[in-house]
Amino acid sequence: MTGRLLAISDLHVSYQENREIVEQLKPTHDDDWLIVAGDVGEKVADVTWALRTLRERFANLIWVPGNHELWTTRDDPDQSRGEERYQRLVAACRNIGVVTPEDPYPVWDGPGGPVIVAPLFVLYDYSWWPAGTSSTAEALATAQAAGIVGTDEVLLHFDPYEGRDAWCRARVELTEPRLEAAARELPTVLVNHFPLVRHPTDVLRYPEFALWCGTDLTADWPTRFRAREVVYGHLHIPRTTWQDGVRHQEVSVGYPREWSRRPTPPARLVPVLER
Repeated sequence: MTGRLLAISDLHVSYQENREIVEQLKPTHDDDWLIVAGDVGEKVADVTWALRTLRERFANLIWVPGNHELWTTRDDPDQSRGEERYQRLVAACRNIGVVTPEDPYPVWDGPGGPVIVAPLFVLYDYSWWPAGTSSTAEALATAQAAGIVGTDEVLLHFDPYEGRDAWCRARVELTEPRLEAAARELPTVLVNHFPLVRHPTDVLRYPEFALWCGTDLTADWPTRFRAREVVYGHLHIPRTTWQDGVRHQEVSVGYPREWSRRPTPPARLVPVLER
């Protein structure tokens, strides 16, 4: 293969300006693969439109859900919630040939490979407490007092689990054996909407928001599962950081009010495995 492994996230196509970005995204080579690391949109029809548009252009398309895909908004004709909503999105992706966290992990055999590209669906469990707090209850109370409460608390339903943290733990238990098996074969590229380690949240303007950004349960995954690179979004702070010799790339586009202030073009596809 002579193409490139590319990544982007947080397309948020409910904004017309961002829909136009999707319409502009094109491969640089016929063999290019594209990773879409979540938050394509809130409505199932919007998510399907964007992924179908990109699948028609790229040799392979890999998607993981963000929190926005899992929202159930009043204006979406599809009112499915929680696990049912996730499975509907998976089925829609399979219908158009998009790889999901429920499918066999594909092997990238192009430049930088061979590696296993592992799309993940791991939520958060409120374990990234703000400084000075010593329990989840205290952490959430501190965030609420600061006026920081994730919209997920209203729109991201967790049926049939007892809570978002329980859903997160279930996803971790489901995913770890698959990653252990994959890492025995080849190095990996780990793809999740939320960061797998906490350090990317250190630059948040409102540190309390880290509660809705990840889990301590994945802290050792990059080293434990031989990650060459971790790709994520969610924070709307596109940048590259390193931890324990592993590169972590935040590849989000974000909202128009955010990307319009950046010097880099919003339609930038981020190369993976390139140094």
